[in-house]
Amino acid sequence: MKKTLLTAMTALTALGAASAADLRVDCLSPSNTLVRITDPQEKYLLLPVQENAPMAHIRVLSDGRLDETLNITLAQSNIDFYVPLRLTGRDGKDILLDVRTDNTRSNHRDANDAAWSSGLKLSDTFDTSNTEKYRPAYHHTPLYGWMNDPNGMFYKDGLWHLYYQWNPYGSKWENMSWGHSTSKDLIHWDAQEPVLYGDALGAVFSGSSVVDHDNTAGFGNDAVIALFTSAGASQVQSMAHSEDDGMTFRRYEGNPVIAYERESRDPNMFWDAENHRWVLLLASALDHEMLIFTSPDLKEWALTSKFGHGYGAQDGVWECPDLMYLPVVGTDDHKWVLICNINPGGPAGGSGTQYFVGDFDGTTFKCDSEASVTKWIDYGKDYYAAVSFSNAPADRKTLLGWMSNWEYANDVPTRQFRSANSLPRELAVFKGTDGEYYVASVPSPEVDALRGKGTALKGGQLSASARKFALPTANDGICEISFEVELKKGATAEVTLYNAQGEKVAMTLDADKDTFSMDRRESGKVDFSQQFPAVTVAPAHNGTGHYSVRLFIDRSSVEAFAADGHFAMTNLVFPENPYTHISFSSPTKGARLEKAVIWNLKL
Repeated sequence: MKKTLLTAMTALTALGAASAADLRVDCLSPSNTLVRITDPQEKYLLLPVQENAPMAHIRVLSDGRLDETLNITLAQSNIDFYVPLRLTGRDGKDILLDVRTDNTRSNHRDANDAAWSSGLKLSDTFDTSNTEKYRPAYHHTPLYGWMNDPNGMFYKDGLWHLYYQWNPYGSKWENMSWGHSTSKDLIHWDAQEPVLYGDALGAVFSGSSVVDHDNTAGFGNDAVIALFTSAGASQVQSMAHSEDDGMTFRRYEGNPVIAYERESRDPNMFWDAENHRWVLLLASALDHEMLIFTSPDLKEWALTSKFGHGYGAQDGVWECPDLMYLPVVGTDDHKWVLICNINPGGPAGGSGTQYFVGDFDGTTFKCDSEASVTKWIDYGKDYYAAVSFSNAPADRKTLLGWMSNWEYANDVPTRQFRSANSLPRELAVFKGTDGEYYVASVPSPEVDALRGKGTALKGGQLSASARKFALPTANDGICEISFEVELKKGATAEVTLYNAQGEKVAMTLDADKDTFSMDRRESGKVDFSQQFPAVTVAPAHNGTGHYSVRLFIDRSSVEAFAADGHFAMTNLVFPENPYTHISFSSPTKGARLEKAVIWNLKL
């Protein structure tokens, strides 16, 4: 048996710091190692990660009591990056890590020589300086680690609170907890301390938060109440409350508050003022239904109805519901919209966000459309788990989505972090030329504040000979581009982002089909997944031949919106070099560029 004793002086030589704490590694067998930290003075133990290594399972004990469990791909042959394990704030003075692996090494020496066992570091800091060329400039990302669903979002006292599904111990899905960021403008985000980790009931999956203005739950006026899925042996719904505006939460002693007989998750709740009670939607994932509950106090919930069986897209699993009351554009009417995220089965394969328009009487939702009708909020590959902020000012319905797809989310070419959120969007309802009601989504007004200097482009008749314009050289070509195109019957217009290396994103407006499409098959890095190269197509719901479009270009994404919100499309891109130009052309007659502006963005 080989034992290694590292003083903090040795462990921190490269960091230029010292401490009185001892870090000791005891290899007990090829598959079991103990890491002892005696009286830690530092904030973190830095754990070495290798992305393609086998999964290790760690039990963290404080003075002999189990404090946390986590799964992590500890480095075996080389260290890709580090992640921090928090040491401060635990109950005990001495910390023990019981590390278990599926190690197939033949002896103790080989097991102890794994890169992670000699690469452990104690530190008061963890460097989160960006090391990724694809990290977005104006979309929310975690400082480090894996992120998926936005959840628990609310607004209070001038701050937008965004919680998100987070793995602090790697850049792939695992160890689900709630990370936390706040913003005053929905664009610039400040990282906060995480608020919820897993407990004996399981990992912390998605949920929602509300501001309990009237103290219905008994935790005080304006307490923030969160409901979330505890995912252990079964999926049950748990509660926590915050008395400091969402910065910290305390779990309810009576958890779980909902224990449904079937797999169900992602509770989303709102106050029904007309009936003076809370309403909650819960996704019955495998049954392709949304369960509707009501409660007077957020603790005792009664199942009142179900919706969804046989409606819309029925593939994969149903997740992340939302239900909201939206104005109908150009009228004094309102309609109820039920959002249902599904995976797989999206409009371009993999994940997607569908919705249903109808009426809700406080108990039951009834859809206006035939059961076979499917509608999508976004027709790109990379818009999922979209839900709205609660308690938003002026009764705004502000939606935020996860900008990725479960087909390849674990494999995109980043490591320090994985995944970003879409731009925030405002929702309304419009009536299409077919008489159906549809959801319109446009960038939130806060996005307009990003606009700096605008450069107007010369318009004119389009032909096969492309009109070419340079993008801003600052910030890797990051910009917004707005343009208007007039198309006669039978005409198409092609809009292409490209660079000198031949990488491109080709977009097409088609008057006869009344569609907008985006082709990213030659956009840059596409070989990390066979599902990534794709052409995505959206119905434009136009009918006039006059198309007004806004494009938002970031380092690893392109988001396209009709100016009136009648279509939206979100796609990731990973060019080896930033796009430098945009061109407008047409292989047909009858296409004209009316106007176009390239906006520098103030980052």
